Amino acid sequence: MMIKLGITGGIGSGKSMVCQVFKVLGIPVYESDYQAKLLMDSSQTIKQKLTEAFGSDIYRLNDTLDRKILAGIVFNSPSLLNKLNSIVHPVVKTDFIEWAESKDSPYVVQESAILIESGFYDMMDKVLTVTAPFNEKINRVIERDKCSKDDVIARINNQLSDEDRIKHSDYVLNNGNSNMIISKILEIDKELRNG
Repeated sequence: MMIKLGITGGIGSGKSMVCQVFKVLGIPVYESDYQAKLLMDSSQTIKQKLTEAFGSDIYRLNDTLDRKILAGIVFNSPSLLNKLNSIVHPVVKTDFIEWAESKDSPYVVQESAILIESGFYDMMDKVLTVTAPFNEKINRVIERDKCSKDDVIARINNQLSDEDRIKHSDYVLNNGNSNMIISKILEIDKELRNG
């Protein structure tokens, strides 16, 4: 049975950087947000259900999802966002399981910003939460997305708190600029390889 490590963390925590280290160690990483975007363009099941729920205008003539239109529909409506997630998450879950079973590796990683909220953490053998000091998160996102501090704070406030993520975690990695995280990742890697 393939060991599954779920990696989560808030915006600007540095999840992607941590996942890069696991990739360098030869561990396959399933990037849930990226895969969900691909599936929203390619899965006939998702396309049909999204069109039924949100109208045919959300898909362009070339059959790709117009994310801006969809975001405008669900942005301020928790119930519509839940509807969207209820359509996409089961397909992503199935895709991840099939992907994980196809890998020949000591373990696999699933990276997901909403690992806890989506319930995907229940499928994981271990969960790692990546945290970072509040101001570092803000500065990273401003630099990466070229947005305002207020925008970043609003996005952080819309996410699950680190404290709530940590309640479901086996490992916590503080990815502050002054922390040496490689040695901690190597410890986790060694533990999972030795199962």
